[in-house]
Amino acid sequence: MLTPEQTEELRARLQADLSRLADHAHSALDFTMDRDRDRIGRDSMDEATEEETYSTQLRLHDRETFLLGKIREAMARLDAGEIDECEECSEPIGFKRLLARPVTTLCFECKTAREQVEADEGSE
Repeated sequence: MLTPEQTEELRARLQADLSRLADHAHSALDFTMDRDRDRIGRDSMDEATEEETYSTQLRLHDRETFLLGKIREAMARLDAGEIDECEECSEPIGFKRLLARPVTTLCFECKTAREQVEADEGSE
C-alpha cells in the first residue's frame, strides 16, 4: 500500500509526463502544418531529408499517443488505489519500480517471467 506522499509523488510524475507529451503533440502539429510551406526551389535531397524527418516525427507521435493512453490508465489506477497491485498475481508493485516506470502494471517477478517467456518464444 502506498503512503499518501508516495501517491502524490506518483501523481505529480504522471501529470508531468502528460504535460510533456501534450507539448510534444503541439510541436508535432506545428511541424505538420509547416510541412507544405516553402517547397519552391528545393532539390530532391531536401525533399528526401524532409520526408525522413516527417516519417520519424509521425512514428514518435504514434508512440507518444500510445504512452498517453498508458498514462491515463495509470492515473485511473492511482485514483482507484490500485496502481501498486500487479495485474497478474495481485501482489504489490514496489514504489521504486513505480517511480521508475509509473505506467507499469506488473511486479518485478511477473515482468521478469513474461520477458523470459517472450525470449523463449523468440528463440524457437
